[in-house]
Amino acid sequence: MIADFSKGAAWMDGEIVPVSDAKISVLDWGFTRSDCTYDVASVRNGAFFRLDDYLERFQASLAKVRIEVPQKTEEMRDIVHAIVGRSGLQDSYVALVASRGVPLVPGTRDPRQCGNHFFAWCIPYVHVIRPEIAARGAHLFVPEDVRRIPPDSVDPTAKNYHWGDLTRGLFEALDAGFDTAVLLDHQGNVTEGPGFNVFSVKGNSVRTPDTGVLEGITRRTVLELCSELGLDTEVRPIALSEFMESDEVFTATTGGGVAPVTRINDRVFSNDAPGPETRRISQTYLSWFDRPEHRQPVTYV
Repeated sequence: MIADFSKGAAWMDGEIVPVSDAKISVLDWGFTRSDCTYDVASVRNGAFFRLDDYLERFQASLAKVRIEVPQKTEEMRDIVHAIVGRSGLQDSYVALVASRGVPLVPGTRDPRQCGNHFFAWCIPYVHVIRPEIAARGAHLFVPEDVRRIPPDSVDPTAKNYHWGDLTRGLFEALDAGFDTAVLLDHQGNVTEGPGFNVFSVKGNSVRTPDTGVLEGITRRTVLELCSELGLDTEVRPIALSEFMESDEVFTATTGGGVAPVTRINDRVFSNDAPGPETRRISQTYLSWFDRPEHRQPVTYV
């Protein structure tokens, strides 16, 4: 039987398999304790975007969570190129994952006694905020009784699967008729949403929260391109009251890029349509995919 890679591919234990065949043990602490770290890169039009930046951040996350795997950056790069090449996907969402693994000593509670391991997978490109929603502007909900996990409990700069708070917020948003959620921290400052950073535009200034958030590569790209566009940038705490007085709001994520926000709770932004600066930033972001310094073409087999 010919293996079907059309829905994606995975690298597990040195072998490339259809993504549907990729498995981990039910005893793996990555599953039982969310004890893992990961990163997500993207392929657009047959080339990775800023892959080395994603790999660098992934290595930093590994160090922060104290997971050690035998694969180094160069091998990880080769692996993700290989799985996308085998899948044939021209536009892809590509995950690199390192898990604490299965305990080497049955019943141990010592995280040092687990078999850390690395795997990777790719699937067709994913939009965190669907294109039809981004076209009219996303509607965000800020829950009152769900706050972001504090950074001194779970470090958000090490990309992780601790989504209990984000999932609770997402349920509240969907139940209230909104598209997604953005959470506050315990000081009442804006943090992030399920899979995306947020930005506020006020006059010539583009602002984004500095704590309680993943330091996203798309976030970094937006900050860099804003400087190129002549916009001032600020990375600092943003209180909800200030956020709600923005001229424009948008989200940024590897899964979909820049997406306008037109409503937060009962507040309507930019006449309930994507704002001009958000449109300009989004168009510039897409143009950066064609810059040679950001592209790593995939070899398809």
